[in-house]
Amino acid sequence: MKDEKRNEGKENRKQASEPKAEDFSDAVSDFEFLQEKIKERPIDKKKLLRRTIITASLAVLFGVLACLSFLLLEPVLNNWLYPEEEPGVVAFPQEKNEMLPEDMLTEGSTTGQEESEEADEGEGQTEIGTGASEDESSLTDAPETDGTAVDETAAEHTDGNSSDEQQTDMDNPEKDIEEASSESLETEVIEPLKPYQTQYEELYSIYQEVETSMVTVTGVRSNVDWFNNPYQSEGSTAGVIIANNNRELLILSRKSPLDGAETIRIRFCNDVDADAVIKQYDKNTDLAVLAVDLKYIGGNTLQQIAVAMLGSSVSHGTAGITGTPVIAIGNLFGYKDTVCYGMVTSNGNVISMADNEYKLITTDIYAGTSPSGILVNMDREVIGIIDNSHNHDDTRNLLSAIGITELKETIAMLSNGEPIPYLGIYAQDIDARIRNEQGLPQGAYIFDIDMDSPAMLKGIQKGDILVRVSGQEIRTAADYMNALRNVPIDRSITIVVRRASINAYEEMQFTIQPAIKQ
Repeated sequence: MKDEKRNEGKENRKQASEPKAEDFSDAVSDFEFLQEKIKERPIDKKKLLRRTIITASLAVLFGVLACLSFLLLEPVLNNWLYPEEEPGVVAFPQEKNEMLPEDMLTEGSTTGQEESEEADEGEGQTEIGTGASEDESSLTDAPETDGTAVDETAAEHTDGNSSDEQQTDMDNPEKDIEEASSESLETEVIEPLKPYQTQYEELYSIYQEVETSMVTVTGVRSNVDWFNNPYQSEGSTAGVIIANNNRELLILSRKSPLDGAETIRIRFCNDVDADAVIKQYDKNTDLAVLAVDLKYIGGNTLQQIAVAMLGSSVSHGTAGITGTPVIAIGNLFGYKDTVCYGMVTSNGNVISMADNEYKLITTDIYAGTSPSGILVNMDREVIGIIDNSHNHDDTRNLLSAIGITELKETIAMLSNGEPIPYLGIYAQDIDARIRNEQGLPQGAYIFDIDMDSPAMLKGIQKGDILVRVSGQEIRTAADYMNALRNVPIDRSITIVVRRASINAYEEMQFTIQPAIKQ
């Protein structure tokens, strides 16, 4: 009994010591105001997308404003930090008639010869008079002697000299032969060659002066051989310095040898190199104007080089240039710095090109099939740009050139960076007799037209007669070419033609946008 009571007491004490669940729940409820429950904030996708778009737009706007600011301020800052002179407009002086070099030489030589003859005559007369006076004075002052003694003394003196001379001649027979041969050479060979030698010395002096205007233009390309090994190839041509616009040195050369070139290098007459870029080129004539920044040319080089003078290929003085002497300078046989002398054989051959025509100058100078360079007259003026691509098969190696007179306007436009407007029309003059016989209207006859050219795409055809271009009346092919040359490349022009119909020539009008021939 006592044990049972003891166990019950232990259990009662144990139950009293253990906390009850009700008491625990009451305690938790007492501290419920101190508890927090953290909830995740819901994501507003629309707001997030809107902010992202705004941020990206502001970034793009900032980039655009930064680029515009740089583009607008960069030239101003560059000019402020590195001031440069404005390039001058390239223009060539008008041609004027001058005296032929041979006329000047003939006039000078005739006058000089007359003066020399008069001087020789005067000197001869003076010497004769002096000799006579000396003889008279000697005869007057000589003492009177017996005539026989004088004669004997003179005879002895003469005999002694003659015997000595005979003895010398017998001892040195070779000397007599040499003296005789030298005298004959001087009289028969050397004297006639002196004018010939003098002439070539004068020609060479002209070449030395003009050579300072010549350069060698080299186009450097990078290629890969069969074994995938890289190498560089070069194509060179001759160039001539035509202008200095206070910012660039402008050089005229052929364009085709420079096609595909990664770098264009210019070598001046003092073997100094400089890099150049193509400023503008003409597809018709294959001519390009290259620009070399003056900052990359030393002062010593600028002092040694010279700008070439452009002359006239139409006339020289009162006569034409046919039959006048010329000098060819450039790359004539595949070698640079070559020179040849000759004469002009003709200059009336017409080369018809799209929207232009030029005069071809032919010479008797032998050259390679693809020469390059310039023709120079005796006044040290450039009268032609060498181009053998228009030669016939039987004259492939006779040097020819395009006349500089017809090229001046094209060269001026290229030098100023202006593109050459292109329509693709080949025009020629209409003979007055044929026009009267067939009743043709006054204008320039279109005998050909380039395929897919702006003129063909607008409907102009072969056989049409040009009568007006942009309101200007056209009477000759030259009128059409001059009118087109003065039209801006970005402006449409109105061309009026007359086209043959059943009974008469009907007038048709076209509006054409000029292009750049590629």
